[in-house]
Amino acid sequence: MARSFDGGKLIVASHNTGKVREIRELLAPFSADVVSAAELNLPEPEETGDSFIANAKLKALAAAINANLPALADDSGLSVEALDGAPGIYSARWAGPEKDFTAAMSRIEKELGQTESRRARFVCALALAWPDGHCEIFEGTVAGTLRFPPRGAKGFGYDPIFVADGHTITFAEMEPAAKHAISHRADAFHQLVAACFK
Repeated sequence: MARSFDGGKLIVASHNTGKVREIRELLAPFSADVVSAAELNLPEPEETGDSFIANAKLKALAAAINANLPALADDSGLSVEALDGAPGIYSARWAGPEKDFTAAMSRIEKELGQTESRRARFVCALALAWPDGHCEIFEGTVAGTLRFPPRGAKGFGYDPIFVADGHTITFAEMEPAAKHAISHRADAFHQLVAACFK
C-alpha cells in the first residue's frame, strides 16, 4: 500500500515557474502547504536518469533529503513518434539554458521535415519522496497531434504545438481548467491523489 501524505509543507522540486503554478493549482484541494525548490534556494540536481521516472525520483529525493521535508517532483516532456521519441527526457534541454521553447518547437518542425506523421504524446512522471528515502512513483500520458505554427499563449513549454486527441485547439489555447482535466500531468496526479492523498 502506498504511503500517505499527511499534510503540512510539501516541496515542489522544480525551478520551472509554469510547472510549479500548475502543480500548486492541482494540489489546491488538499492540505498541502506548497513551496517550490526555488523559494527554498535548493540546488537543481543534474538530471542523469535514463527515463522520466528516474529523473523525477532523483529530483524528489534530492529536495526531500536536502530540506528534510516531503517533496514532489515532476519530470515530463514531449515524445514525438516520428523522431523516435525525441525530445523525450531531453525536452527541457532542447530549449537550451535560456528555456527558449520557441526555438525548441522550431527544431521539432525542422526535424520532422516532410514526415507525414505528426503523432506525439506528453509524458509526466511524478515522484513523491520523504526524507527517509521512501518514494512513490506515478506516470501519466496524453496522446495527440502536433500542429504548426504554434498557437496560444496560455500554456508553457511545448503546449502551443500540441493538440490532444478529441480536441481542436492546442494546450496553449485551452483554459487552464480544461487542460488540467485531460493533461498528462492530470493523469499522473489522479493516480497520485488516489494513492497518497486522503
